[in-house]
Amino acid sequence: MRQVRVFLDRPLRAGEEFELNGPALHHVATVLRMRAGEQLTIFNGQGGEFYATLMEVQRRRCILALGDYLTPQRESNLQTTLLQGIAKGERMDFALQKATELGVSRVIAVACARSQAAGERGEKRLRHWQGVVVSACEQSGRLRIPQVEIQDSLQSALATCDQDRRLVMVPGGESLATGGQPPSSLALLVGPEGGLDDTEIAMAIAEGFQPWGLGPRVLRTETAAVAALALVQSQWGDLAMANSV
Repeated sequence: MRQVRVFLDRPLRAGEEFELNGPALHHVATVLRMRAGEQLTIFNGQGGEFYATLMEVQRRRCILALGDYLTPQRESNLQTTLLQGIAKGERMDFALQKATELGVSRVIAVACARSQAAGERGEKRLRHWQGVVVSACEQSGRLRIPQVEIQDSLQSALATCDQDRRLVMVPGGESLATGGQPPSSLALLVGPEGGLDDTEIAMAIAEGFQPWGLGPRVLRTETAAVAALALVQSQWGDLAMANSV
C-alpha cells in the first residue's frame, strides 16, 4: 500500500473538511490519480501530521477530511545549518534534497568566489530550492520544513552563524574531533564546484569555523555536503540514537 504525504501551507485542525487546490490538487488528482476513500497524510510544517481521507476526487475538485493529529519524533536533536556554496543545477538540488533527508534545519545558499551559477534569477531559484526541500520532507516523513535562504556573500552568511560548533570543509583538513560536550547546534560550510578559495577559508576560520577534511579523495560539492551531514548526525544527532539501539 502506497504512503502519500502532502504538505499544505495553511492551518490544520482535526475533523475539518476542505478542498485541495493548486499544486496539491494536481498532485493528488492528476499525478497520483487517487480516488475517493483512499487515505493520505497531511502536514503543514508545524511539528505534527494528520491522517486524512479523500471524500471526493475529481480532476478539478478534491475534498478531504482530516483525522487524528499525530506527533511522531522525526526531527534531529542536533540543529544543523548547511552553508552550501551555490552550485550548478542538479548538483545544488541534490545537495538540498539529501541534506533535508538527513535532518538539516536550515540551508544558506552562498554565492562564493567560484560559484559559477551565483546571481542567476535569485527569487526564482529560491522558490525552486524551497520546492525541492518541501518535496524531500514529503518523501522522508519530516514534520518541519528547513528554512532556505540566499546570501550574496560569504561574509554576510558567516555573520548569521553562532552555533556551538562550526566546521568548514577543506581538502586535507583534520579529522572530526568528537571529544568534549556534544554540540546542540552546528554549522557546516561546503564550497561550490572547485571549493572555497584561500581567502574564503581564512575568513571562515576567523569567524570560528574549524577546518575539517573527509579523507584523501576529492569529493564533489554535493557529495561532501551529504557525507559531512551524515557523519555529524551519526556522531551527535538522531543517527547516533539509531545506532545505539
